Amino acid sequence: MTEKLIIHGGKALRGEVEISSAKNSVLKLMAAALLTGDSVELRNVPHLSDVAVMTQVLKYLGCDVDQQDDDRLYIQARNITSHEAPYDLVRKMRASFDVLGSLLGRFGEARVALPGGCSIGKRSVDLHVKGLIALGAEVEINHGYVEAKATKLVGTEILLDTPSVGATENIMLAATMAEGSTILSNAAQEPEIMDLANFLNAMGADISGAGTNELVINGVKPGSLHGTTYSVMPDRIEAATYLMAAAGTRGEITVNNVLPVHLSSLTHKLMEMGADIEMPTPNSLHLRCDGRLQAQNIVTQPYPGFPTDLQAPFMTLLTISEGVSIVKETIYENRFKQVGELKRMGADISVERDVAVITGVEHLSGAEVNAHDLRAGAAMVIAGIQAKDTTVVYDLHHLDRGYENLVEKLQGIGADIHRVPDDTERPVVEEAV
Repeated sequence: MTEKLIIHGGKALRGEVEISSAKNSVLKLMAAALLTGDSVELRNVPHLSDVAVMTQVLKYLGCDVDQQDDDRLYIQARNITSHEAPYDLVRKMRASFDVLGSLLGRFGEARVALPGGCSIGKRSVDLHVKGLIALGAEVEINHGYVEAKATKLVGTEILLDTPSVGATENIMLAATMAEGSTILSNAAQEPEIMDLANFLNAMGADISGAGTNELVINGVKPGSLHGTTYSVMPDRIEAATYLMAAAGTRGEITVNNVLPVHLSSLTHKLMEMGADIEMPTPNSLHLRCDGRLQAQNIVTQPYPGFPTDLQAPFMTLLTISEGVSIVKETIYENRFKQVGELKRMGADISVERDVAVITGVEHLSGAEVNAHDLRAGAAMVIAGIQAKDTTVVYDLHHLDRGYENLVEKLQGIGADIHRVPDDTERPVVEEAV
């Protein structure tokens, strides 16, 4: 039976929240574990449905995968039996497409399904393909699959047209054991890229420049990568979600296990809106918000700009802020799915292509709403916590992809939120985000 959230809003959030490790990082580290036959131990791995999907992908390829209750995950890719990741698995989660670079880099061949069904618009794999071809692979797209083969990969200079996170990751994975050096320019600079590079270096790779727009991957000898034990970085998107939820309720919380520098684009905006934010320790942030937030404009950009993953939940704050705000989405089309649901709750929002104009209202009102994708789902939870009366949120499978113990963590800081069975007949739609 599916489930739904019942939220009785209007209560200020107060207390402390322990942030889990980053979903957007651990999935890529799991794919990278394919590059060695030795056992890899990942620590602080969150229990999420996306991790379960990636586990299925790796097991299909022949890996031994074991996630312990103490948040340790063991992967051993010694006896790989397949170089193909089928559509019925890849369609569930776009991050599984990263096995392409790992399989090609270690085995010289890969057949990976195109990640279709994406809920936030078209995200072409052209940059992935161009990068792998530049390394010496023969790549074809046939019947919905990317097929790549290479007798030998050779390092080269690659310039990405745009700083694609996925293309940066796949090229990095493939080039790790290529002959010679690869210089990847206009690379993505997200913290998760740095976490992947650090993990690969811990396995014996030679990668520098992660966190900048130019990566240098000095190829190491095939078979030289070894097992390692590695702790996954904190989830900056989860931390941001709780900070925004507290700000929207005029609350006061501390988020622990964070890297504050990763959240600077959000915290600067929140302070401009009237929130008070301090850093009591190097790995925590304290937010207090006493009055009504003020309108603010944002433009989503690649890191270190304002993250597209925060656009939807941040818009929820703008709906009750004083004044008129403008949100411009430059990363993905079709990422305003939360707008219709927020308007059901009384928000005043108009959209023209990739720009939303939000006129703040005094408060939102409870309603029945859908979580159309992962981040839109977070937006609806924040909206329900802010709103007067009762909000019901459906389609929780999206939230389960990226938020570990969401209900319990929110209850711990004072939210009146409960997860209950949903006997309403509602179609479940798989989304690859």
